Amino acid sequence: MTELETVLASIRKLLAARGLEALLLQRVSSFAWATCGAASYINTAATNGVAALLVTPGAHYLTTDNIEAPRLEREEKLAEQGWKFELSPWYEPSGAVARLAAGLKLAADGPYPGAVDLSSEIAELRSVLTPEAIVRFRWLGQATAEAIQAAAAAVRPKQSEFEIAARLMLEAQSRGAQPIVVLVATDERIFNFRHPLPTAKRLDHYAMLILCGRQHGLVTSITRLVHFGPLPAEVRRKAEATARIDAAMIAATRPGVTVGDVFQKTIEAYAQAGYPDEWKLHHQGGPAGYEPRELLATPGSPFKVRAGQVYAWNPSITGTKSEDTILVGAEGQPNEVLTATPGWPMLSVTVDGQTYERPAIGER
Repeated sequence: MTELETVLASIRKLLAARGLEALLLQRVSSFAWATCGAASYINTAATNGVAALLVTPGAHYLTTDNIEAPRLEREEKLAEQGWKFELSPWYEPSGAVARLAAGLKLAADGPYPGAVDLSSEIAELRSVLTPEAIVRFRWLGQATAEAIQAAAAAVRPKQSEFEIAARLMLEAQSRGAQPIVVLVATDERIFNFRHPLPTAKRLDHYAMLILCGRQHGLVTSITRLVHFGPLPAEVRRKAEATARIDAAMIAATRPGVTVGDVFQKTIEAYAQAGYPDEWKLHHQGGPAGYEPRELLATPGSPFKVRAGQVYAWNPSITGTKSEDTILVGAEGQPNEVLTATPGWPMLSVTVDGQTYERPAIGER
């Protein structure tokens, strides 16, 4: 089976199980998943793209306008992939979905008039990657890791957060990883804000760089911190505790458990580290893939961990954070850090007899 055939088969199996007959995919993430990596966005921040897909029991269609069709056909090669193009002039509303889905029980990957919302089910399908997508993810993980490592190496005191962010974006985009989330904080802003949009503030001693990079629809997440001058003992203690929590989360993320199970281990790890309430101050991450997070982990979540899924955990204790993107290994195979940064200072943490290397704060 080809990658496309595998995805279409999973869609049709879901429709049959729910007693439905057609699925409309409008989200940028869903479009990339179902087309094996094609891009349907023009605005990089858009949730829904400028093209949509309709899958029925016997056919699969692409609906868009006359502006977008040439790129989707020639560069993304979607006609060659087998999608039947249904076009409308850019200046007229498209009636393609209503016409093609007439008389069919319609579902969608989000709110759509007259359709059953299968957004949660589609997120779960997207989260289990094909072998081909895993190959693409490994490439993206390396690209984003190299980007943040290069950007961190270029950080200097007195640079503004804007300058640091611009360098991070340059390093990512020049490697083919589109920077869809770029957060930077320096000094006290690291302690004050969990999602720090970059500002004109200039660096004194401490900087945090956060990147979500996208290519072929897949998204990796990574955080690294650098400090100039002696690292305060309290910050070092927090960084070591955060690394222990991160290692415990990675160790717990194994096939067959639920995300709720991992979350319970996370709560326990925070308590054992001496920071029992810090998990309440920021989300802890969750399964990733074609979204930065397909869902956020919460207590009791029934979402199943499966081999071939990717997770981006991001435990944080005020002033520190640890974040990489990992691939869940099959039984007997370890989890793989896709965003590993060779040469970065690391902290070795042992969990249940296995050692995990987690990033330390880069000291200069």
